[in-house]
Amino acid sequence: MEFLPTAISDVVLIKPRVFEDLRGFFMETWEAREFAEASLHWHFVQDNHSRSEKNTLRGLHYQIKQPQGKLVRVVVGEVFDVAVDLRRSSRTFGQWVGTTLSADNKLQLWVPPGFAHGFLVTSESAEFMYKCTDYYAPQYERTLIWNDPQIDIDWPLSLGAAPRLSDKDRAGSLLREAETYP
Repeated sequence: MEFLPTAISDVVLIKPRVFEDLRGFFMETWEAREFAEASLHWHFVQDNHSRSEKNTLRGLHYQIKQPQGKLVRVVVGEVFDVAVDLRRSSRTFGQWVGTTLSADNKLQLWVPPGFAHGFLVTSESAEFMYKCTDYYAPQYERTLIWNDPQIDIDWPLSLGAAPRLSDKDRAGSLLREAETYP
């Protein structure tokens, strides 16, 4: 696997080795030794899988206690995936990094604890999988509003299109009002 830096050093783009032939392909999506060699020493406790329609925006979610690191990938379709640094002590606090993840490019993104995470479906539909380092704890879940002007994420929405949002995501907090990490 290749571990590629992003504009925020703690967020890592992962390019697996893919073995393809006429039958299809094979790839390892996680291997403890390789991740440890890349200084990503994490224990995963939960796998999640979601399916969403085009223009669905999920996020920006985080847990203020029991923060989750997430290893994310797309197995069907394509998304624009985003991580926002919510660690006040970080030089990149309030900054975001985004990348296209798809079934075709087979890239993965490591989103460490201390970040809000979300994605926008850019294909007709997408299936999204992620491994988490801590358990889902709804009592600690928080949502940062997807269109906070202070963060200014450049979501690839079609001109004039509005994203499909859950009520929870529509009611997210602005960064200046949000609970954040030390």
